Amino acid sequence: MKAIPVITLDGPGGVGKGTLSRLLARDLGWHLLDSGAIYRALALAAQRAGLHADEEAALSDLARALPLSFRGDADETHVLLAGDSVDAEIRAPEISALTSQIAAIPMVRAALLQRQRDFRRAPGLVADGRDMGTVVFPDAPLKVFLTASVEERGKRRLNQLMEQGISANLATVVAEIAERDARDQQRSVAPLRPAPGARLLDTSGQSVSDTYRVLQGWVQSTLQEN
Repeated sequence: MKAIPVITLDGPGGVGKGTLSRLLARDLGWHLLDSGAIYRALALAAQRAGLHADEEAALSDLARALPLSFRGDADETHVLLAGDSVDAEIRAPEISALTSQIAAIPMVRAALLQRQRDFRRAPGLVADGRDMGTVVFPDAPLKVFLTASVEERGKRRLNQLMEQGISANLATVVAEIAERDARDQQRSVAPLRPAPGARLLDTSGQSVSDTYRVLQGWVQSTLQEN
């Protein structure tokens, strides 16, 4: 397992993990793990099943049997739940809120751990999430932790919602982001934090291309060393 390299990109929402991970996986020709999509799909399945965030045993059972699959590649990945594409549904605000609550449940995280580790296949994996470097792939040769100001992340999220035709205001979006940050950082299992030895990358005020150039440099030096 350790012979297959993994690069982990962790951090809160809105820092650019998804975009950078897709670019990197595409350029390297590696597999991509969007761990957030797994938790979002679980939240959608829970909503459809009428489960609430306090039904921990039922949610962990659902997580173990989740009929989830992915189609496509790093350029365009589609999330399938029971064979149906749910790309748009799992990005809805109410699913985002439920995802944050469900992701804090230790039994749920344990139930999804091996499913995430199974993405580690040759020639390599780029893993995007909140605990990729700390819990899921602690032996990754390169761990990156991305940050950005909550205000900038709020603006990015608001633009995403507007592009999807979802009405929202900046103050509400910023408050929701801050609330999720606190929940993720304070949860008892796999709290959001940089992994030991992680490189920190602040994307505030940076273009995607500028940030990606920094990341590429780290990747190249790491692969040469290993």
